[in-house]
Amino acid sequence: MKNEKAKVKIIPLGGVNEIGKNLTAIEYKNDIVVIDCGLKFPDEDMFGIDLVIPDITYLIKNKEKVSGIFLTHGHEDHIGALPYVLKQLNVPVYGTKLTLGIVETKLKEHGLLSTTELVRVKPRDVIRLNSVSVEFIKTNHSIQDASALAIYSPVGIVVHTGDFKVDYTPVFGDAIDLQRFGEIGKKGVLALLCDSTNAERPGFTDSEKSVGKTLDNIFSEHKNTRIIIATFASNVDRVQQIINSADKFGRKVAIEGRSMVNIVSIASELGYISLPDNILIDVDQLKNYPDEKTVIITTGSQGESMAALSRMASGMHRKVTIKPNDTIVFSSHPIPGNEKSVTGVINELMRKGADVIFEDVHVSGHACKEDIKLIYSLVNPLYAIPVHGEYKHLIAQAKIAEELGYDSDHIKILSSGDVLEIDENGAEVTGHVPVGNVMVDGLGVGDVGNIVLRDRQRLAEDGIIIVVMTLENGSGQVLAGPDIVSRGFVY
Repeated sequence: MKNEKAKVKIIPLGGVNEIGKNLTAIEYKNDIVVIDCGLKFPDEDMFGIDLVIPDITYLIKNKEKVSGIFLTHGHEDHIGALPYVLKQLNVPVYGTKLTLGIVETKLKEHGLLSTTELVRVKPRDVIRLNSVSVEFIKTNHSIQDASALAIYSPVGIVVHTGDFKVDYTPVFGDAIDLQRFGEIGKKGVLALLCDSTNAERPGFTDSEKSVGKTLDNIFSEHKNTRIIIATFASNVDRVQQIINSADKFGRKVAIEGRSMVNIVSIASELGYISLPDNILIDVDQLKNYPDEKTVIITTGSQGESMAALSRMASGMHRKVTIKPNDTIVFSSHPIPGNEKSVTGVINELMRKGADVIFEDVHVSGHACKEDIKLIYSLVNPLYAIPVHGEYKHLIAQAKIAEELGYDSDHIKILSSGDVLEIDENGAEVTGHVPVGNVMVDGLGVGDVGNIVLRDRQRLAEDGIIIVVMTLENGSGQVLAGPDIVSRGFVY
């Protein structure tokens, strides 16, 4: 009888062979479970594009099957496309407390809050759908409330780790629920979709707590300067540790950058960040305190041109001017592709006489090799399916699986749009669905396609010449011109 069962289909619509734009559909019979709904930021050659979101043609075509969007955590590359997708696909959104707190702010901006069903879940909660159910499992990451998902179907269990690390001493809340991974592993897991972002790095990922010690050292060594720290807005634990160090050394804290202000206020409202009394001050109040008694926590650690730190570096910030002797700390690693802009900002800051620290004030939110091996050993899946990473990261995880004894038939490296049909008897790619980049340009979604982009690239590389003349209708005689207008060609 077993052979008559339908197979589980695993369809990545983004997030493999790329960093960002994470969205995976897991389909069994009449249920499609959508995991995450992320965006990615444009490449350098995408002139004028603000954001890139996944193509969800397949989901819209099968909208009666889509049971909901299940969010692993609240980072932009996992939730950023929601406002655009929900306009075309109004389905329930499931997530933990902080994740949904961040989503609510996003939906409010787009006027979608009243029409979207948000379902708050806790770790180990199980959501029962038509033919499958989904369980949330507590993990650690560089933002609170991250979860892995276990999807239970009659054919077998599929586990998706989301972005994760193994942190035995997290700054807030509990450590990853390794016990539950082990229990699910004992039941027999069909496939593991595991985060590959750090699969090339040996060893274990350090605990977020270790950054606290480094911050304390920086504060004690720079007692006579103002300290400005740039980090990811969503790294609530990092912000908490900066606030803890500031409190220890008697400094007031100003938060700068729109996304940073938003997330700190959501996190403190929901109880994910604890603020000592009167420690926060407004940026406008900085002038009332001596420099050595203040800390500014800001966005812009990736060198983004419009972020607060970049504006400070270029002297365009309305409220904060970089002074000689300021100590500026980059508490993040450049995302691949951002190295050049980060270096540019560091150079600008140094020119203004600031002391810039960018070594060792960061730990990753992603699992290194030994953490990945630990999850594989606990979950013990039949099939290994690396996700979340460029091709080289997926290959690095495939090699880890090989070390653990998996053969090439049981390791599946997918491309976006592949339809992998899987059960205990086999796994093969049986088809392909439409995928690609949908560009968001200002208010337009998807109206800038490859042809417009190609034109923009041509204009950027070659410039343009326009010849204007007026001809008489009947005789074809030249009445005016010809005028030659050139832009970006030869003046």
